[in-house]
Amino acid sequence: MSEPAPEASPSPYPLGLRLAGRRVVVVGGGAVATRRVPALLDAGADVLLVSPELTPALRAHADAGRLRWEPRRFAPGDLDGAWLVQVAVDDRVAAAAVSAAAAERRIFCVRADDRAAASAWTPAVTRHGPVTVAVLGGGDPRRAMTVRNAVRDLLGARKGPLLTPPVEEGAPFNTTGGRVALVGAGPGDPELITVKGWRLLTEAEVVVADRLVPGLLLDELRPDVELVDASKIPYGPSRTQEEINRILVDRARAGKVVVRLKGGDPYVFGRGGEELLACAEAGVPVTVVPGVTSAVAVPGVAGVPVTHRGVAHEFTVVSGHVAPDSPASLVRWEALAGLRGTLVVLMGLKNLAAIAATLIAHGKPADTPAAVIQEGTTAAQRTLRSTLATVAADVEAAALRPPAIVVIGDVVHALTP
Repeated sequence: MSEPAPEASPSPYPLGLRLAGRRVVVVGGGAVATRRVPALLDAGADVLLVSPELTPALRAHADAGRLRWEPRRFAPGDLDGAWLVQVAVDDRVAAAAVSAAAAERRIFCVRADDRAAASAWTPAVTRHGPVTVAVLGGGDPRRAMTVRNAVRDLLGARKGPLLTPPVEEGAPFNTTGGRVALVGAGPGDPELITVKGWRLLTEAEVVVADRLVPGLLLDELRPDVELVDASKIPYGPSRTQEEINRILVDRARAGKVVVRLKGGDPYVFGRGGEELLACAEAGVPVTVVPGVTSAVAVPGVAGVPVTHRGVAHEFTVVSGHVAPDSPASLVRWEALAGLRGTLVVLMGLKNLAAIAATLIAHGKPADTPAAVIQEGTTAAQRTLRSTLATVAADVEAAALRPPAIVVIGDVVHALTP
């Protein structure tokens, strides 16, 4: 007996899929997959990604072991054991082949290229604590996004004005031609973006995102938003800063509303100043939206306050991406060794052994407490407590990896019994 085509149904049947431990196949490694994969991982799905090439953000997920990547074109056998397939390619012939293979196996198939030909739709989603609201707009993604945004406003309602003018003189963000907003997305938890940052993100026509941006924020973008993956994988492939600057300026000059979405805060080792200067030189208006910096937030959620009464009256944040003995280093490590407060090192995992040795050589006690927090504020957070003398070896033994924050000082044990 033949089955009716999905579009023959007058309305879709809403359902929440519990995907933890269940195989989901994603075909395609571009912008659409970059937006959809984080939500699947957040749901605990066993993700198989099939694509000859990946964006840097997806490659980071693969390298971290969060998903399995097959670097080739799709084969029907990829769907064996799958519960769901997400087709994230713009090749209609290739997409049709995937959905045909899914139909033969009675696997629901989401298609980015043709909603009418899909057997399942991806809704517009908003998350508020334990509450997830998914909106289907009858096949119209703009309608779904509009309703989703109204629901999100209601869930996040608070006393006082929620919406504030993003630019000077109260001019609406998207009515005066092209412009750029430098938005800090926070350290990893998507709920730590500011209200203003999220509002500008919902108004964006172009989003230029870094690797450390919370992936679930990208999942909530409108389907017509151009997503530019400006991921900077440490010591790996990256877009040059000049290319990122050019993208911001070119899109804004074309009349687009551009959001430069950056992990943490735009100005804390985020090169936000360079991007602002490039836009200013080109005559492009810029709005800066501060973000929650990982330098303070990540230690905090791990139970390490960067200051504490009677323990530390100061904290210093430095970048450790350049080795202490490098001529390119701008950090006076010998001076930091003499400070009594807290030292927070960002991007320092690769050079941690050299940093610790340098501090000890200049008088920092070898038994000074140290902590390393990996992927802070996310479900993958790991915390290691050690001492300055042994922290590098302990990190290697524990197989900790970037992104990670290093905290050195007595505050490491300030909140522990």
